[in-house]
This record gives sequence, structure tokens and C-alpha cells, in this order.
Amino acid sequence: MIEVLKDVRVLEQGTFITGPACGMLLGDLGADVIKVEQPGTGDPFRAFKGGLYSPHFQTYNRNKRSITIDTKSAAERDQLYELVKTADVYIQNFRPGVAEQLGVGEQQLRALNPRLIYCSISGFGATGPSASRPSYDTVAQAASGYLNLLVNPANPRVVGPAIADAVTGFYAAYGVLGALFERSRTGHGRKVEVSMLEAMTHWNLDAFTHYYSAGEVMGPFSRPRVSQSYVMECKDGKWIALHMSSPEKFWQGLANAIERPGIFQDARFATREARIANQEAMIEVLSERFATRTRTDWCNRLLAEDVPHAPMYDTSEALQDPQAQHLQLLVSATHATMGEFRTVRPPVSFDGERSLSVRPPPTLGEHNGDIQQMLAARSTT
Repeated sequence: MIEVLKDVRVLEQGTFITGPACGMLLGDLGADVIKVEQPGTGDPFRAFKGGLYSPHFQTYNRNKRSITIDTKSAAERDQLYELVKTADVYIQNFRPGVAEQLGVGEQQLRALNPRLIYCSISGFGATGPSASRPSYDTVAQAASGYLNLLVNPANPRVVGPAIADAVTGFYAAYGVLGALFERSRTGHGRKVEVSMLEAMTHWNLDAFTHYYSAGEVMGPFSRPRVSQSYVMECKDGKWIALHMSSPEKFWQGLANAIERPGIFQDARFATREARIANQEAMIEVLSERFATRTRTDWCNRLLAEDVPHAPMYDTSEALQDPQAQHLQLLVSATHATMGEFRTVRPPVSFDGERSLSVRPPPTLGEHNGDIQQMLAARSTT
């Protein structure tokens, strides 16, 4: 692991995705992330078919240690307070007001540790008419205008992964890193706040810029049409994606690959603007051609013509691609009781070195003894 955050201690009292995703990102950078969980059940994302080590939990909880503390118990809360005194960062994603009820509000913890970076993640923000509303991934996507860019009106369905949850965790980590840098110069901690609504609204920045600068309300097909993006089914039932963008050389290469060099003599396809206006007609032409060869055949042809493309892999295929294997995207480790853990490594390299080692997600309370021993040693010094 590339430990650019070595010696930074993070206490994460997060559940589900937003808080744990923030903690994981900091852990990926080498921080010592201690996940504080309720005894017995822990993070609700643990639960899976009677167990406490679900695939969902594994996704966002690598590179962490787990300790169980009943924060409703005064005696155990004192143990948490001792941990706070050793921490650089504290993360929670409770509804507004809950942290204070549990004795872990910003002012309560800052009295113990003035240098603490306190990160609070919410659904709609700490104040305002919607502050107390429950929020989950789809709710945040919809409220930010982002879901409107994903749902096909002809077949309305919520699609894709929990992007609002993950994005909010990313922005929280981004804020924490900024606060840590400032503290290195000033010595003072900060309260870092981010809501799912704020995070997804910023993530949806392109759509808002179009609206306020050009008066255009974008829909699910607006960007793909302008960027000239296509997905095509091949003869073998596999799919391929094309992103043709603006340079004419890409279109000329595609025309050569599909053996239609005269396609630009058709007025509907003669210019970029014409192709955008006649996208459906272009899809018909390309669909007919791509149905004649396998995906591998098309990839070879497109590669030879330098056309921007990629196989539209499913999850079982993507990490088997030669480039993915060259980049060593798949990493693994063995947990003493849970066995092999495989995941995708952090995407950032430092000085050409990739982070290839990973700590498997902890079982509930796995590190109780280690952390309690650490606190006991600290109290005697």
C-alpha cells in the first residue's frame, strides 16, 4: 500500500455507503481507519443471508480495523472519547441531530481534541426545509436532476449502481484532505460538511451549465447525441461501444472499418451536425453492419483504424482484458477467517508505484483487543 496518509488516524462511525466510502478512500491512501460499530449487528450493510460479511459491506470497508462500542452506554462512550483524543479525523453520516444525541457532535468531540477534522455527511444538509428527510441513493439522484439524465422515458426504470452514495463519499474524502492540508499549516481542525444533494448537484454540473448558459434542459440522450456515442450489438450477441466525438479522422476510420467509404456522400451523414441531427438513421446503418461480424472481429478492425471503441464488458469480463491485467487492477488478500478477498485496487499511482496490497474488510469487532490494548498503553504513559 502507498501510505501517503501514514500516521493519520480516522474514526469512522459510518453505515451503509456514504460514510464508509469516505473512510475507505482515506484508508486506501494509508490512513489508519478504525470503524466504530454497534455490538451484535454492526454496520447494517453487513447483514447478508444470515451473516455479517455481505458483498455490499466488503465493497466499502477494506483497509479498516473494526471495534465494537455501544455509544448508548456511558462507560463504553468513554472508550470512544479516548479514541477521539488520538484521532485526526472523525466521520459520521447520521441524520442531523443524531450525533449530538449520541454524544458525538462536533462541539462535544472538539472539546476533547481541538485539532480534529470532523466530517458530517447528510442527505439534504444540516438545516433547511428538507434537512430531516430520509435520503437514499435514488432520492439524491432524483433531487439533483441527475436521475432525469439516466431514465429512458420509453421504458422508465432506475438503472445503474448506487452512484450518489459513492460520489458523496468521494466528495467527503476530498473535503477531509483539504482540511488536513490546511491543518498542517494552521494547527486548527475544521468541520467538513457535505450532503448527498450537494454532492450530486455538483456531479451534475454539466447539465446545469447547459441550462444556465444555453437555456437547454438536457435529457438522457442529449450528451450521447452530441458526443456521437453508440452501443452496437455484434453477430455473437456481444456489444461494443463507440465514442466518435468531433475529429473527422475517427469517422473516416469507422467508414473504412465498416467498409462504407462512401457514407459521407449521404447528406444525412456528411457533417458532424448532420450526423447529430440524424442519429437514429446512423444507428440503423451501423446496427446493420455490426450485426455481420463478431465483437472480436470488430475490435480488431476498429483498432486498425484508430477508432475510439471498447468492448461493452460485463463485470466477469472487464478485469480479464489485457490492459486491465497489465495495470494490475484486480488485487487480493486472505482474511484469517473469511478466506480470499478480491477487489479493485485504488486507481492513483505515486511515483509510478501502484498500491497492490489490501487489508480485507474486518469482521465485526475483529480488532477490539488490539485497539483496547493500544488505549491501555496510552493511559499508562
